[in-house]
Amino acid sequence: MRNILLLIALLPLLCSCGRVHHTNVAYPLLAPEDVVMYQVNPRVFAPSSSFNAVGEYLDSICGLGVNVVWFMPINEVGRENSVNSPYCVKDYKSVNPEFGTLDEFKGLVDACHKKGLHVIIDWVANHTSWDNAWIHNKEWYTRDEGGNIISPANTGWKDVADLNFDNKDMRLAMIDAMKFWVDSVGVDGFRCDAADFVPFDFWKQAIDSLRAIPHHPLLLLAEGKRKDHFAAGFDMNYAWDFLEGIRNVFVKDSCVTTLLDIAHAEYDTIPVGKVKLRFITNHDEMVKMSPVKEFGGERGAMAAFVLSSYLQGGALIYSSQEVAFPGCVDFFHYCHVDWNAKNEIRKEYEILMRLYNDYPAIRKGHLEVYPDCNIAAFQKELAQERFLVAVNVRNAARTFLLPKEWAGHECIDACKDTLDVLPDTLCLAPYEYRILKY
Repeated sequence: MRNILLLIALLPLLCSCGRVHHTNVAYPLLAPEDVVMYQVNPRVFAPSSSFNAVGEYLDSICGLGVNVVWFMPINEVGRENSVNSPYCVKDYKSVNPEFGTLDEFKGLVDACHKKGLHVIIDWVANHTSWDNAWIHNKEWYTRDEGGNIISPANTGWKDVADLNFDNKDMRLAMIDAMKFWVDSVGVDGFRCDAADFVPFDFWKQAIDSLRAIPHHPLLLLAEGKRKDHFAAGFDMNYAWDFLEGIRNVFVKDSCVTTLLDIAHAEYDTIPVGKVKLRFITNHDEMVKMSPVKEFGGERGAMAAFVLSSYLQGGALIYSSQEVAFPGCVDFFHYCHVDWNAKNEIRKEYEILMRLYNDYPAIRKGHLEVYPDCNIAAFQKELAQERFLVAVNVRNAARTFLLPKEWAGHECIDACKDTLDVLPDTLCLAPYEYRILKY
């Protein structure tokens, strides 16, 4: 009898073996200034079953020093008027069967958590597909004078229908859908698409509701540059101005000081602890041109990355960037990427982000810039850590007169882990960068 009772007691446990369970364990939220983000475009990993393919690549993502994984939209894509954009959402609570099943995505989220990765997903709040079930509620959408639902104005996005944020029921349905992914799937936040198009008061309402979920702190990123995103509760938003500035410096030979002015302006009016996400590419940019092509080759792209991530933090790596993919990536369709290509570039990213993670001074130390037109030179200092970063933004050798506190000083070349005595003048090869530890 005892054995029978024991068997009955163990039956639920035995039956659970082999199933994938969602473990809704909240990891302590990273401070925004400590974030190293990797953007997953599922369509560069496999023509189908992308969730499984990404799962097999997680160790490589971890090797890049990443602590946040951002998945581009995983929802089912609309078919009416469609161009196959993942930003054309048919159902806010389903996944695109091209990528896998909801259970497979839950398993992928759990696998990320077990490796210490936070997971955020793209959230498309501004519009839906034309065959989304919501379309039957015409008052949930923006309409013209004739009562016809319209696409977002002045965008050219004819594949989507613009939502009406004056409608309270639509707002509540949107917030309910966002909560589903936190409560039922275990995601750790959202990257909110086209955030500048959506009213402040909706973001405030949604974020207040999301932050009220117990025991699950969230990371919230706005794709936009409105200053009121932070008042609404976002942790990070986009450094679009910095991207244009770094292009001007590398491509149009603008003076480095113009970029430093932009960097100062971006941070001048945002609250302490909030962060601008900086990048040299993402899915929107990679459609047009690879950073390898745009910034003058692999060396130029790496120099631009060091400058964008080390100056004030907020680092992003887009899937394919770590192998120096030379072509464009159309995120509307599958694009094959050789993940074994350019291992030397991958290793360079690994070294850079290991230093970034190991030394808080690099991420969030006090910034002191040394103005020069051709060399981006700045010091980062925190507690007993002090680093000098010098980036040659030109495709030609340049020299830089070192600050007196560095000239003649013995220091460590952080990338090479060698001890050097610095001269008075630093000579940098085309697109060379140096990261020196005092």
